[in-house]
Amino acid sequence: MLSELDKHISETELLNVIERRRVIVAAEGGRLVGWLRYGLFWDNLPFMNMLYIIDGERGNGLGTALCGFWENEMKELGYPLALTSTQSDERGQFFFRKRGYMDCGSLILPNEVTEIIMYKRLENNNG
Repeated sequence: MLSELDKHISETELLNVIERRRVIVAAEGGRLVGWLRYGLFWDNLPFMNMLYIIDGERGNGLGTALCGFWENEMKELGYPLALTSTQSDERGQFFFRKRGYMDCGSLILPNEVTEIIMYKRLENNNG
């Protein structure tokens, strides 16, 4: 099911990420309603690659819950900060800023929308 919905990753790589336990899913009534997928930037900083809530389920706190759970897991594993990114034309940047993420750079590729790189310190993370 997840491989049918997450079109930003190949099925092979999705299986690798699942095997590494780097996907957190939210389900209600036996159906998938959202997920968070992450990796490690520079092999030592947790980077949230994808936070997605199914249409119709947004605005119910699922994104906040998934993000908070992940941040707490990363903090417990000893990581001092977490990274993510969002396109400059997406509303996600406001969600992440509200959660305490701050801009720390951008990625500009030819003919693409600017990608905003964001970070959050986890030492004093209260979720």
